[in-house]
Amino acid sequence: MKKNLRILIVISSLLLISSYFLPIWYISLDAPQYPEGMGMQIYINDIRGEKEHDLKNINALNHYIGMNKIIPDSISELTYMPFIMGALILLGLIAGISGKKILLYIWMIIFFIIGVAGMYDFWQWEYDYGHHLNPDAALKIPGMSYQPPLIGSKQIMNFYATSMPDIAGWIIFAVFAIGLFVVIMTIFKSKKDEAV
Repeated sequence: MKKNLRILIVISSLLLISSYFLPIWYISLDAPQYPEGMGMQIYINDIRGEKEHDLKNINALNHYIGMNKIIPDSISELTYMPFIMGALILLGLIAGISGKKILLYIWMIIFFIIGVAGMYDFWQWEYDYGHHLNPDAALKIPGMSYQPPLIGSKQIMNFYATSMPDIAGWIIFAVFAIGLFVVIMTIFKSKKDEAV
């Protein structure tokens, strides 16, 4: 692997450290009775309200329609995600420092698998919260579910729900894109060298 590409992988891997300090994802809810809106930010090891009382207000609304309370300490993924990210950062650094193509390819394959598994797990989490409702809830609408979109916006009753990557989420996507670029450049250079 060329030196400049190795440096790019090292820097990109270090950028993933931002996921320990910045929110990865956010879900916002806008409705006429909440003109300022409500939102929650998902961190690598926590879920917080965008504003001070947002998570408390979201949980109060969830209780009213029969959704489970969002309790960060009860979500197992928030416990082990910091270790998975740490391993991904370490593997990226090893690939970049060593310059070995096979380690770069392994890093990208693992990165892709973790990304796909993480998105699927998040969709399952949203599905579970939006579909498994308490039958004794104050508000019951037959056939109604309250699952927010995985990415994008959706009308849920009088709420407009938006789910999108937050700052660290965009950084993670960018790092994957950089890694993919380095893989393509490395393969292209290998084929060019073989042709000479």
